[in-house]
Amino acid sequence: MENDDVDMIGADNNEADLDDMKKRLKEMEDEAAALKEMQAKVEKEMGSIQDPANASASQINREEVDARSIFVGNVDYACTPEDVQQHFQSCGTVNRVTIRTDKFGQPKGYAYVEFVEVEAAQEALLLNESELHGRQLKVTAKRTNVPGMKQFRPRRPSNPYMGFRGRTPYAPPFAYAPAPYGYGKIPRFRMGMRYSPYY
Repeated sequence: MENDDVDMIGADNNEADLDDMKKRLKEMEDEAAALKEMQAKVEKEMGSIQDPANASASQINREEVDARSIFVGNVDYACTPEDVQQHFQSCGTVNRVTIRTDKFGQPKGYAYVEFVEVEAAQEALLLNESELHGRQLKVTAKRTNVPGMKQFRPRRPSNPYMGFRGRTPYAPPFAYAPAPYGYGKIPRFRMGMRYSPYY
């Protein structure tokens, strides 16, 4: 009889726990739905959701802007955007000059010049190897960056005057530890000598 009473009390507790768990699950689902809604609202405000048509339109716009722009290399570190603009003013109307800087604000030594007309950018290419602040500028057409495409850089051609250093497979040090070195001692290896014809 006592066992029956204990079972009934346990069953009532299980039902109460189950109801409590269902309530908590429902609250968590409601909270997750509210979070998703808030996140979608924030993404919409930030403009991070782009439809493919809009993305392709921005890519076409970027290509059109790059067609009117040039890359200027070997720019003097003391040059200001106004100096660069004045140098290229003879080609056409300059829309914007961007001198790239590092994270400390120091110029990197190159700039981008955007013109209003495409013809002005073509004319500016003729100023290649002209001088600005005593430095010879390198002027080329600005290339359009394609996201996810990294330019391939081939390996350096091997120099016949440098010693050949082939890759050796890794072997743990204990494989080379013969008896003379003792337990826990590692032999010293010398770097491969470069070829030198003078000795």
